[in-house]
Amino acid sequence: ELSKSITHKNGRKRKPVVPGSDMGEREPRLSDLEVDGDEEALLRSSNRDSGSPKVRYGIQGELGNVALLLFLYVLQGIPLGLAGSIPLIMQSKNVSYKDQAFFSFVFWPFSLKLLWAPLVDSVYLQQFGRRKSWLVPTQYLLGLFMLYLSFTVDAMLQTDGQRGPDVIMLTAVFFLLAFLAATQDIAVDGWALTMLSKENVGYASTCNSVGQTAGYFLGNVLFLALESPDFCNKYLRFEPKDQGIVTLSDFLFFWGIVFMVSTTLVAILKKENGRRQRVNKMPREEIQGVMETYKHLFSIVKMPTVFTFCILLLTAKIGFSAADAVTGLKLVEAGVPKEQLALLAVPMVPLQILLPLVISKYTAGPRPLDIFYKAFPFRLLIGLEYALLVWWTPSVQHEEGFPVYYYAVVLLSYAAHQVALYSMYVACMAFHAKVSDPVIGGTYMTLLNTVTNLGGNWPSTLALWLVDPLTFKECQGAPGQTCSSLEEAGLCVREGGTCITTLDGYYVESVVCVVIGLCWWIFFGKKMTRLQEESPSAWHCRVTK
Repeated sequence: ELSKSITHKNGRKRKPVVPGSDMGEREPRLSDLEVDGDEEALLRSSNRDSGSPKVRYGIQGELGNVALLLFLYVLQGIPLGLAGSIPLIMQSKNVSYKDQAFFSFVFWPFSLKLLWAPLVDSVYLQQFGRRKSWLVPTQYLLGLFMLYLSFTVDAMLQTDGQRGPDVIMLTAVFFLLAFLAATQDIAVDGWALTMLSKENVGYASTCNSVGQTAGYFLGNVLFLALESPDFCNKYLRFEPKDQGIVTLSDFLFFWGIVFMVSTTLVAILKKENGRRQRVNKMPREEIQGVMETYKHLFSIVKMPTVFTFCILLLTAKIGFSAADAVTGLKLVEAGVPKEQLALLAVPMVPLQILLPLVISKYTAGPRPLDIFYKAFPFRLLIGLEYALLVWWTPSVQHEEGFPVYYYAVVLLSYAAHQVALYSMYVACMAFHAKVSDPVIGGTYMTLLNTVTNLGGNWPSTLALWLVDPLTFKECQGAPGQTCSSLEEAGLCVREGGTCITTLDGYYVESVVCVVIGLCWWIFFGKKMTRLQEESPSAWHCRVTK
């Protein structure tokens, strides 16, 4: 989604706020998973229902807890934002699109966290606290990884002659950061249910949305702007310099220290609800809870209607993959400053807030997937418009950069993309809520959301990987030389030639993806809408509670 590229789950997520992320289409939080099994919530409810005096918690009395939740979600967004900025930095260093595809696995953990969420919910040290048992070590590891990266990331990104950035090491480290951030998210989501009173627990989702978006903004948009010498010299300095105000290593070191200090304070000063200590939990029961959750997941997927729906969700976004994953990188390759692309996300924030509110009025009925079906072809057309935008970009560039009207066109294109994307996303979420079995609603809904996000992740990775094989270049000025590989391209340059692109694989992908998308819409779109006609029993899982 230009949301992933000029945007990740993504989440994303996803998937879209600034380049390389999945934030606009990331799945709803896993807190749904913990609702049924959280003893503290049940205790609080039973205490009120048993005749004991009811305590009304005003939000003023819980501002400290709200502020803590907000801060924890901001911390969660920092590594995600940094991970989203790395593809743009690598693109300015002329890495291959296969390398970009390899790095895109960094954005998968948030879509796969359902696989280990039951463990985080059930395995813990009772003396230390159910959520702090995971939150504290996870955030310490995030801080340590950031401090390690602050001393090594420059060497990983350094280009030396024929050797480009160390993409394998970058992917490994940032994948671990994303995995730890996803684990922290599970712990914080669960803690939010008991940290806030029942009357104020609704503020948890607000803290999640605002905090994670703010953290992503700090780690991506703000970092790219302050790291850019051009941006700093133009807007923030009186005397030009060759470097931005901050470097990636400085930024990582600062937030590594913040993670370490804040985690220590939370571990020492913040206590989990004392009533938890009176709840006796046997290890065997906890393990049984984990295994039961996995059994529920398997029994849900086995149902014919759910299995069909999952296959459709996993294939529906193939038609959007070139536009979503590659467009932003192609704009950077064409000369558009990466910090300018990131800043285009700022005026989109009000639109991203309003769109779900407006669209939900049309998806609240019995057939929410009708909106998904109607928005599908418009999103495909926007993909073609993105390809035209990339093709047009070099022709409007001048010595001072790009004119204002060019950025206006990019912004309008991005806004149109957001309308189509959110129409499909809100429709999907509404249908998930409609069909989820209330007996295991949290597990059921999170499974469908996970499949939805995976349906966007794998086509994006594949689209990035295929750009290079579909691109054709020839060596001009050095007879007998070719440019079919990096080694041959280097030899062409050493022989005095120049590699000229005769066919860009991005344009091939754009057309092929739109054709595949249209075929999916014609042959499978109606099948997806017909799932709305299935009886509720076709979606309900027969499990023993």
